[in-house]
Amino acid sequence: MGVNRSSKPWLLGAGSVAAGIAAIGLFLHLYAGRQYGYFVDELYYLACARHLDWGYVDQPPLIAAIAWMVRAVLGDSLSAIRLLPALAAAGMVLLTAFLARELGGGRFAQGLAGLCFLLAPGFLGIDHFLSMNAFEPLFWMGCAVLVIRMIRTGNGRLWIWFGLLAGVGLENKYSMGIFGFGLVAGLLLTAQRRVLASRWLWAGGGLALLIFLPNLLWNIHYHFPFLELQENIRRSGRDVALSPVSFFAQEALAMLPASLPIWLAGLWYLFFDRKGKEFRAVGWAWVIAAGLIVTLSPRIYYLFPAFPLLFAAGSVAWERWLASPRVWWVAAVYGALMIAMGALIAPTILPLLPPETYIRYSAAIHLQQPRIENHRLGPLPQLFADQFGLDEMAATVAGVYNGLPADVRARTCIFAQTYGQAGAIGLFGPKYGLPEAIAGHQNYFLWGPRGCTGESVIVMDDRKETLEKLFAVVRKAAYVEHPYSMPYNHFDVFYCQGLKWPFAEFWPQVKRWN
Repeated sequence: MGVNRSSKPWLLGAGSVAAGIAAIGLFLHLYAGRQYGYFVDELYYLACARHLDWGYVDQPPLIAAIAWMVRAVLGDSLSAIRLLPALAAAGMVLLTAFLARELGGGRFAQGLAGLCFLLAPGFLGIDHFLSMNAFEPLFWMGCAVLVIRMIRTGNGRLWIWFGLLAGVGLENKYSMGIFGFGLVAGLLLTAQRRVLASRWLWAGGGLALLIFLPNLLWNIHYHFPFLELQENIRRSGRDVALSPVSFFAQEALAMLPASLPIWLAGLWYLFFDRKGKEFRAVGWAWVIAAGLIVTLSPRIYYLFPAFPLLFAAGSVAWERWLASPRVWWVAAVYGALMIAMGALIAPTILPLLPPETYIRYSAAIHLQQPRIENHRLGPLPQLFADQFGLDEMAATVAGVYNGLPADVRARTCIFAQTYGQAGAIGLFGPKYGLPEAIAGHQNYFLWGPRGCTGESVIVMDDRKETLEKLFAVVRKAAYVEHPYSMPYNHFDVFYCQGLKWPFAEFWPQVKRWN
């Protein structure tokens, strides 16, 4: 089956199948996004939106700008902040199908590629809440499309658009540099290196640098805190360690086991098929990106943005293999198998079921979300548990704060240990009359103590013996817990008075980048 090159607009032709799949995905994410509460990272991004800057300790500035824009236009309700990730997921269904078209696929290949993206548990997991991970595949695959089109058409002016996407992608997540490097290296390794001879390449590279420059200067000013953070994470052993074999085994699960023959066929198509070899450069880009991620930091979701490329290429290969009318039933049976498996796994990664029902369901089918961090778990996996107990946390702290005399409250600050705790106070605290919390975690440290003197402090999640070394008076005032939250969010709340050192001298000791 060849590519449909009719004059009919793509979305009204072969792309209409992908559009239908995208609509299903959009509905699924909008529905799932309302079932639980805010994810802990979302609270941090909303806090960053209240402190716009050209960079943050743990991320570039785009996610904060997106959160600021959403709050300004739609507000900060759960449905508002999760609208753009849901739209990004739907957009990626279309972009994956379009990739299949550019690689030579017809209607079947485009529909299959879009279905692979829709059903992949890994994408279902990262696309249902606000984070830079929801937008990252758009930048990676957008750049891949542009390279493929340059290979096909020789239009060097597309380097300008490549530079634009790559620059904005770097402002979203630094790993854009890994895939961008892979694409350029892939061109160098193949006959398509002629695409690099265009003078427009330098213009595109200059544009990418110009877009990224404000964040680069911010990092220089603060001595590259992201690198310090990554080194601290490596030393702490926080992340689950994965061997290369374990890493790719989890990738196969995250992309849906039934899709494994499709994306493996994508590698075959790009490296060995007579027609697909024309695009071998993007195949090398995938291999190089995978190698760098496995070597540098093998978190399973770091490679997710590269898989739509293999979904698209593999779908083209399978379309050709199933072109005979005598084997049409294979496509129907296999498609049904994919949908059944995807439907079985989806409730384990998307918050589609109430917590009690989810616990029974996951036990019945013996499937759990893969562990990414080495934290003790409660009844729910971390991705779900971190959506519970945050409003209740703010309410508990408010009980302590509002129990103080009015003149003392005016001089009281709230100290949190993590950006999640501080973010909970920042989002839910105003309805309880709380001031914004301070913390030493991630960018909260750079935002400083905001006038706190240490005279009167509510401290979240610490030990009395530790605090008695710092304050003249320490008393336990409350306890935070929720049956479904992460165990690390079950902690004591202390009321402390009389910090024994000037707060300006004490503040550098609270720095915690991990």
